[in-house]
Amino acid sequence: MIVNVHEAKSTLSKLLKAALEGEEVIIAKAGRPLVRLEPVSIKQKSVPGRFAGQIQMDNFFEPLIEEELAAWEN
Repeated sequence: MIVNVHEAKSTLSKLLKAALEGEEVIIAKAGRPLVRLEPVSIKQKSVPGRFAGQIQMDNFFEPLIEEELAAWEN
């Protein structure tokens, strides 16, 4: 969808919705394309304790067996 600047000003909410739904939205001035609206991908922030109670590490403080220790040292 290509719209001119004046129409974009008066229908911004509609254009944002269309872009979020995957439609290509281009804003033009005097018939010349200027910008493209597209969603911004936001990476999920890390949350401390997000996996609390879901991961169990019974032997975390136990020494490594010789084979594993050798693999880390080489």
